[in-house]
Amino acid sequence: MDKRIDNLIKNWQKRNIAGLYCDNKDRATEKLLEIIPVSGSVGFSGSVTLDQLGIVKCLDARSNKVFNPYKAGMNREESLGLRRQGACADYYLASPNAISERGELVFFSAYGNRTAGISYAKNVIIVAGINKITPNIQEALKRAREYATPLNCKRLNWNSPCFKDGICREDFCLFPEYKRMCCQILIIEAEVTPNRLKVILVGENLGF
Repeated sequence: MDKRIDNLIKNWQKRNIAGLYCDNKDRATEKLLEIIPVSGSVGFSGSVTLDQLGIVKCLDARSNKVFNPYKAGMNREESLGLRRQGACADYYLASPNAISERGELVFFSAYGNRTAGISYAKNVIIVAGINKITPNIQEALKRAREYATPLNCKRLNWNSPCFKDGICREDFCLFPEYKRMCCQILIIEAEVTPNRLKVILVGENLGF
């Protein structure tokens, strides 16, 4: 583990956030399955990182109650209902758009299930590759808005300016002309409840 990662985990400790390090995504998946009991219900936000870990399939395979709003063939109301239930699950999983070296975690959300679950679920586990670390909060916000969000818009085929050319036009990206993804921004600076929020940092490039 290099000094930057060691310092980040120490910074999280001072902010009441439990930081864990895993060398690779397979070990990160194992760690998630160690932390989450079979009896625990699980909600999660849409995440390329979580998809790369394959954690939802693993939880389904061992019969955890998983609120999955992203199953094929589901209508919009069913999906939104599962997002609401997932935000109140025993465990909530997500990945940040960016992390500052001080320890701030940045999340952008369209519908708000992501920000709701992370803010108030009983247990929250954040998984992130080392590619999401930035020098400071300004660069973290820039990464989230100008790098991660355009890629997510392309992935999900959202009609936004950044979908078309990869450039963020915040003042122009408004309804009804466009479908804006950056509707809610959550910055986690610290956590008042000990051990509620854990971050698994993975020594690989994962997600956007």
